Amino acid sequence: MVKKAPISQSILLEALLPLSEQFGRRYRKCRNIFAKRAAGGEKIATITQDGLETENTAAKGDYIIRNQTKASEQYILPPAKFNSKYLLLDTPTPSEWQEYRPNGEILGFELTEVLLRKLDLPAEFTLMASWGQSMKACAGDFLAVPSGQQEVYRIARQEFFETYIAI
Repeated sequence: MVKKAPISQSILLEALLPLSEQFGRRYRKCRNIFAKRAAGGEKIATITQDGLETENTAAKGDYIIRNQTKASEQYILPPAKFNSKYLLLDTPTPSEWQEYRPNGEILGFELTEVLLRKLDLPAEFTLMASWGQSMKACAGDFLAVPSGQQEVYRIARQEFFETYIAI
């Protein structure tokens, strides 16, 4: 695989999915999130406990999500993806942010030394996120493939264990 330029979604999925039985495990997100509708043009930097993960710019109507983790990392989802992953709670909030419960599951792959070798990847690499920006990943992180297996993204190790449980 190409290691210097970000790895494309299709190439990473093509390499990862055949290893599902050996390395993949089903998880569900177990921690609620806060979200608000974007006016459009908001630039969001996703910053985890280990630093900048990726960046994205919201379109009007997208959702800006704020995880309930120590890092309170934010990211953007278009309405169709958001509505398939989250359900509104009736919990009142003191601001424009509303609380949502996660819905659905992922196939998670821990980036162990063995899996990185099988994928022919170094301990640190970048992948091209579904929104066209690079996303860093490194040994110990998790790669997530949601239902439908159309995309793959990184979840930093600490935030993964703060928000996901095996099923």
